Amino acid sequence: MIKLLMSWDIKEGRDAEYFEFVVREWAPGITKMGIQPTEAWYTMYGDCQQILTGGITDDIETMHAILQSEEWERLHEKLLDYVDGYQQKIVPATGTIQIF
Repeated sequence: MIKLLMSWDIKEGRDAEYFEFVVREWAPGITKMGIQPTEAWYTMYGDCQQILTGGITDDIETMHAILQSEEWERLHEKLLDYVDGYQQKIVPATGTIQIF
């Protein structure tokens, strides 16, 4: 199993729009592409990014194919309308909580 770790901050004043996008488009979209969401963390306090989330695929080839697809590019670009500081990292899935 391969995990895609992602983190970002929600743009100021865009919280409501962001959460609507995540529920209506982001989560269903990545699931449809083949990334199974595994966790989503929202940080309320502290000096780190607000959102940490992850999703898995069976293998690295599947993950790379998804991340190079036009569907991913479209959905990712739309996410960037709502967030700053987007980061991603591909790691082997361990079955436990993983952070950057």
